[in-house]
Amino acid sequence: MSGRLEVTPSQTVGPFFSIGLPWDGGPIAADGPDALTISGVVLDGEGAPIPDALVESWQTAPAGIRGFARAPTDDAGRYAIRTVKPPALGAEAPHIDVSLFCRGLLHRVVTRIYFADEQAANAADPTLARVPGDRRETLLAAPTDDGYRFDIHLQGDDETVFFAV
Repeated sequence: MSGRLEVTPSQTVGPFFSIGLPWDGGPIAADGPDALTISGVVLDGEGAPIPDALVESWQTAPAGIRGFARAPTDDAGRYAIRTVKPPALGAEAPHIDVSLFCRGLLHRVVTRIYFADEQAANAADPTLARVPGDRRETLLAAPTDDGYRFDIHLQGDDETVFFAV
């Protein structure tokens, strides 16, 4: 032995999300008569679904309540969160903050869900305005019959915009 320490690569631990990060409220951030579902698929760089990811969301709900949820993905990479559309916050358009945890990541990635049917508010949002125009659509949830669809792409041509926090 030469007495020198060898550099070793970083490693992830997991998948352990279903064991280590459960949340009593599960995938329900807020419920009630105005509740809707935000659902989607978490995809890797090759477009394959990630079956063991965890989507964590935070938002302001009506009456200033803070909504929080944790939704695991199923075998097809699908997740769903039950919530209400958050109100605008000053100049910020209605949005939900999201962290994604999954195998292969050393640290969570952070993004936001904006709502495609809030065009005027989105146009005035200072954070969304800093995202290049051709990438903004990766942050927009599309309306569906029961809420919104928001797919998360970790890499590739449709890679979701992630924020440094």
